[in-house]
Amino acid sequence: MDKQPIQRSALLVIDAQDSFKKGPRWERRSNHAFEKNIDALVQAWRKAKLPVFFVLHNDSDPGFRPGDPEVRLMSFIDRHADEPLLTKNTRNAFTSTDLQKRLDTLGVNRVVVTGIQTEQCCETTTRVAADLGFDVDFVTEATMSFPIRNRETGEELSTDEIIRRTEFVLRDRFARIARVHDLVEELNQPD
Repeated sequence: MDKQPIQRSALLVIDAQDSFKKGPRWERRSNHAFEKNIDALVQAWRKAKLPVFFVLHNDSDPGFRPGDPEVRLMSFIDRHADEPLLTKNTRNAFTSTDLQKRLDTLGVNRVVVTGIQTEQCCETTTRVAADLGFDVDFVTEATMSFPIRNRETGEELSTDEIIRRTEFVLRDRFARIARVHDLVEELNQPD
Protein backbone atom coordinates (compact mmCIF):
# COMPACT_ATOMS: atom_id res chain seq x y z
CA MET A 1 0.00 0.00 0.00
CA ASP A 2 1.30 3.46 -0.87
CA LYS A 3 1.38 5.81 2.07
CA GLN A 4 0.10 9.34 2.16
CA PRO A 5 2.58 11.69 3.86
CA ILE A 6 2.39 11.55 7.63
CA GLN A 7 2.32 15.37 7.62
CA ARG A 8 -1.29 15.05 6.32
CA SER A 9 -2.37 12.69 9.09
CA ALA A 10 -4.50 12.88 12.21
CA LEU A 11 -4.33 10.70 15.29
CA LEU A 12 -7.67 9.20 16.41
CA VAL A 13 -7.97 8.08 20.04
CA ILE A 14 -11.21 6.13 20.16
CA ASP A 15 -13.16 5.35 23.34
CA ALA A 16 -10.26 5.56 25.79
CA GLN A 17 -12.85 6.19 28.49
CA ASP A 18 -13.49 5.10 32.05
CA SER A 19 -16.60 3.18 30.94
CA PHE A 20 -14.37 0.15 30.25
CA LYS A 21 -12.66 0.13 33.65
CA LYS A 22 -15.56 -1.37 35.57
CA GLY A 23 -15.79 -4.96 36.70
CA PRO A 24 -13.44 -7.93 36.46
CA ARG A 25 -13.20 -7.64 32.69
CA TRP A 26 -10.66 -4.80 33.06
CA GLU A 27 -8.19 -7.22 34.65
CA ARG A 28 -8.39 -9.42 31.54
CA ARG A 29 -7.55 -6.66 29.07
CA SER A 30 -5.14 -7.39 26.26
CA ASN A 31 -2.59 -4.64 26.43
CA HIS A 32 -1.03 -3.42 29.65
CA ALA A 33 1.16 -0.99 27.65
CA PHE A 34 -1.95 0.67 26.18
CA GLU A 35 -1.66 3.89 28.20
CA LYS A 36 2.09 4.27 27.54
CA ASN A 37 1.63 3.65 23.81
CA ILE A 38 -1.32 6.04 23.41
CA ASP A 39 0.58 8.73 25.32
CA ALA A 40 3.68 8.28 23.13
CA LEU A 41 1.58 8.80 19.99
CA VAL A 42 -0.32 11.78 21.40
CA GLN A 43 2.95 13.44 22.41
CA ALA A 44 4.51 12.75 19.00
CA TRP A 45 1.51 14.17 17.11
CA ARG A 46 1.51 17.26 19.33
CA LYS A 47 5.24 17.77 18.83
CA ALA A 48 4.69 17.54 15.05
CA LYS A 49 1.77 20.01 15.36
CA LEU A 50 -0.60 17.51 13.75
CA PRO A 51 -4.25 17.06 14.75
CA VAL A 52 -5.31 14.74 17.56
CA PHE A 53 -8.98 13.77 17.90
CA PHE A 54 -10.50 12.11 20.96
CA VAL A 55 -13.75 10.18 20.63
CA LEU A 56 -16.09 8.95 23.37
CA HIS A 57 -18.82 6.33 22.99
CA ASN A 58 -22.44 6.59 24.19
CA ASP A 59 -25.06 3.85 24.16
CA SER A 60 -27.74 2.44 26.48
CA ASP A 61 -25.39 0.25 28.55
CA PRO A 62 -24.67 1.34 32.14
CA GLY A 63 -21.46 3.38 32.20
CA PHE A 64 -21.88 4.42 28.56
CA ARG A 65 -25.14 6.38 28.78
CA PRO A 66 -25.06 10.13 28.19
CA GLY A 67 -24.44 11.74 31.56
CA ASP A 68 -22.93 8.63 33.20
CA PRO A 69 -19.80 9.71 35.12
CA GLU A 70 -17.69 7.03 33.41
CA VAL A 71 -18.16 8.67 30.00
CA ARG A 72 -14.93 10.65 30.26
CA LEU A 73 -11.40 10.27 29.00
CA MET A 74 -9.18 8.03 31.10
CA SER A 75 -7.08 9.95 33.60
CA PHE A 76 -3.78 9.32 31.80
CA ILE A 77 -5.01 11.53 28.94
CA ASP A 78 -4.43 15.26 29.27
CA ARG A 79 -6.48 16.61 26.38
CA HIS A 80 -5.56 20.10 25.25
CA ALA A 81 -8.37 22.62 24.74
CA ASP A 82 -7.71 22.81 20.99
CA GLU A 83 -8.01 19.03 20.54
CA PRO A 84 -11.54 18.01 19.57
CA LEU A 85 -13.56 15.69 21.80
CA LEU A 86 -16.33 14.04 19.79
CA THR A 87 -19.09 11.80 21.12
CA LYS A 88 -20.43 9.01 18.95
CA ASN A 89 -23.33 6.61 19.33
CA THR A 90 -22.28 4.22 16.56
CA ARG A 91 -19.49 1.64 16.44
CA ASN A 92 -17.39 3.82 14.14
CA ALA A 93 -16.20 7.37 14.72
CA PHE A 94 -17.61 8.76 11.45
CA THR A 95 -21.31 7.93 11.06
CA SER A 96 -22.66 9.79 14.11
CA THR A 97 -20.11 12.64 14.26
CA ASP A 98 -18.73 15.34 11.98
CA LEU A 99 -15.26 13.74 12.01
CA GLN A 100 -15.03 13.37 8.23
CA LYS A 101 -15.90 17.04 7.69
CA ARG A 102 -13.30 18.11 10.27
CA LEU A 103 -10.61 15.95 8.68
CA ASP A 104 -11.47 17.18 5.19
CA THR A 105 -11.33 20.81 6.38
CA LEU A 106 -7.83 20.20 7.76
CA GLY A 107 -6.66 18.50 4.55
CA VAL A 108 -6.13 15.20 6.36
CA ASN A 109 -6.03 12.13 4.13
CA ARG A 110 -4.32 9.69 6.50
CA VAL A 111 -5.63 8.59 9.89
CA VAL A 112 -3.93 6.66 12.66
CA VAL A 113 -6.39 4.54 14.64
CA THR A 114 -5.90 3.76 18.34
CA GLY A 115 -8.21 3.08 21.27
CA ILE A 116 -10.69 0.57 22.70
CA GLN A 117 -11.87 -2.04 21.58
CA THR A 118 -9.48 -3.45 18.99
CA GLU A 119 -12.05 -5.54 17.08
CA GLN A 120 -15.07 -3.33 17.60
CA CYS A 121 -14.96 0.47 17.42
CA CYS A 122 -11.31 0.64 16.30
CA GLU A 123 -11.71 -1.95 13.54
CA THR A 124 -15.07 -0.52 12.43
CA THR A 125 -13.65 3.00 12.29
CA THR A 126 -10.74 1.66 10.21
CA ARG A 127 -13.04 -0.02 7.70
CA VAL A 128 -15.23 3.07 7.32
CA ALA A 129 -12.20 5.37 7.03
CA ALA A 130 -10.78 3.20 4.25
CA ASP A 131 -14.12 3.20 2.44
CA LEU A 132 -14.19 7.00 2.70
CA GLY A 133 -10.80 7.15 0.98
CA PHE A 134 -8.51 7.73 3.96
CA ASP A 135 -5.15 6.03 4.17
CA VAL A 136 -5.22 4.18 7.52
CA ASP A 137 -2.58 3.06 9.99
CA PHE A 138 -4.00 0.64 12.58
CA VAL A 139 -1.79 0.64 15.67
CA THR A 140 -2.64 -2.64 17.39
CA GLU A 141 -0.20 -1.98 20.23
CA ALA A 142 -2.15 1.23 20.97
CA THR A 143 -5.50 -0.59 21.07
CA MET A 144 -6.98 -2.78 23.75
CA SER A 145 -9.58 -5.50 23.93
CA PHE A 146 -11.10 -8.11 26.21
CA PRO A 147 -11.95 -11.80 25.79
CA ILE A 148 -15.34 -12.33 24.11
CA ARG A 149 -17.70 -15.05 25.29
CA ASN A 150 -20.36 -16.58 23.05
CA ARG A 151 -23.47 -16.53 25.29
CA GLU A 152 -25.05 -19.45 23.42
CA THR A 153 -22.13 -21.89 23.53
CA GLY A 154 -19.98 -20.54 26.36
CA GLU A 155 -16.98 -20.61 24.03
CA GLU A 156 -14.55 -17.74 24.52
CA LEU A 157 -12.14 -16.03 22.16
CA SER A 158 -8.94 -14.91 23.82
CA THR A 159 -7.56 -11.45 23.26
CA ASP A 160 -4.66 -13.00 21.32
CA GLU A 161 -7.15 -14.67 18.95
CA ILE A 162 -9.10 -11.42 18.55
CA ILE A 163 -5.99 -9.38 17.79
CA ARG A 164 -4.63 -11.94 15.32
CA ARG A 165 -7.96 -12.06 13.48
CA THR A 166 -8.29 -8.26 13.42
CA GLU A 167 -4.82 -7.80 11.97
CA PHE A 168 -5.47 -10.51 9.37
CA VAL A 169 -8.68 -8.93 8.08
CA LEU A 170 -7.42 -5.33 8.09
CA ARG A 171 -3.89 -5.80 6.74
CA ASP A 172 -3.38 -4.65 3.14
CA ARG A 173 -7.10 -4.34 2.51
CA PHE A 174 -8.26 -1.62 4.91
CA ALA A 175 -5.06 -0.55 6.68
CA ARG A 176 -1.41 -0.99 7.38
CA ILE A 177 -0.67 -2.58 10.75
CA ALA A 178 1.64 0.00 12.28
CA ARG A 179 3.89 0.13 15.32
CA VAL A 180 4.23 3.08 17.68
CA HIS A 181 8.01 3.27 17.24
CA ASP A 182 7.79 3.28 13.44
CA LEU A 183 5.18 6.05 13.36
CA VAL A 184 7.15 8.22 15.78
CA GLU A 185 10.25 7.66 13.65
CA GLU A 186 8.32 8.59 10.49
CA LEU A 187 7.15 11.81 12.17
CA ASN A 188 10.75 12.67 12.99
CA GLN A 189 11.97 12.28 9.38
CA PRO A 190 12.57 15.50 7.46
CA ASP A 191 9.80 16.37 4.98
